[in-house]
Amino acid sequence: MKNDPSATCVRLVNLTFYAHHGVHKEEHFVGSKYEVDAEMYFDYSIAAHHDDITSTIDYRLVYEKIKSALTQKKFYLIEAVAYTIAMELLQDFSLLDRITIKVRKRNPPVGGVCDYAEAVYTAKKS
Repeated sequence: MKNDPSATCVRLVNLTFYAHHGVHKEEHFVGSKYEVDAEMYFDYSIAAHHDDITSTIDYRLVYEKIKSALTQKKFYLIEAVAYTIAMELLQDFSLLDRITIKVRKRNPPVGGVCDYAEAVYTAKKS
């Protein structure tokens, strides 16, 4: 029985990093707290059936790729961060059919009280 990969998802939730992104020069200097959620859609039925990590996506590698994108590069927009992470993960993990990346910037400089700004980007293999 073939599983529908659009119905199976693994999520990494609230990966937290300190990074230096933003439109204002001060944001690149001071930095801010960022949170990332990754929703990875793929057929993991073989891995589940055999309880075998070699048939699924290694979450540690996903974490490292997200960490690198967020902490080793500089962006003006969290939209660009979400897009870059999604594209890199789709390219690097052949099992992925679709991915949704959410990037939250805590306490964004909006001129008032705001818990966070969030950019969500969803992409799928063509």
